[in-house]
Amino acid sequence: MTESLIRVALYCRVSTANQTVENQLIELRQVAQRSGWDIAAIYCDEGISGSKGRDERPQFDALIKDAYRRKFDLIAAWSIDRLGRSIQTLIGFMNEMNDLGVGLYFHQQALNTKTSSGRMVFSIFSALGEYEKEMIRDRINAGLARAKAEGKKLGRPSNVNPSVIMSVRLLKERGLSIHRIAKQLHIGVGTTSKILAAA
Repeated sequence: MTESLIRVALYCRVSTANQTVENQLIELRQVAQRSGWDIAAIYCDEGISGSKGRDERPQFDALIKDAYRRKFDLIAAWSIDRLGRSIQTLIGFMNEMNDLGVGLYFHQQALNTKTSSGRMVFSIFSALGEYEKEMIRDRINAGLARAKAEGKKLGRPSNVNPSVIMSVRLLKERGLSIHRIAKQLHIGVGTTSKILAAA
């Protein structure tokens, strides 16, 4: 596909209601004009933090849906952080668009995944995302191991106390079913069964 036939979607976002997307749009329109891109659609989320998920960013959600509908070949944003604050979110989005054959252009970083240098940077981002995931996993496992070594009980705190145990036994003696007891005392059916088995 030649550069002149590339259909581009512009995505802009500002975090607070007193900010405007106009400056981002001006620069992105200029880039599109210089590059010979055809602006197919514009998506703007205003007053929404980049830490919000897709379900809380209606225009970002519409952008992704239209990418699946093949409405454009390239997404242009003023900066990488306009699309998301978390590296994992960004990598997930980049991989999703890459699978669809949709390129990404970030103006502030001068990054275009339709070029060979842009694809190289994209691969570095992916590697960093995997590295961050491994680091998080290692920290969690180290924390769990330390807690276990210190004799700390892991998992959710139990709401089973002597009063609950006594109530389970009394209700069973009155002929209530395990399901009915569990529902009445707001405990799990499995927990109810264990208490009765221990009795």
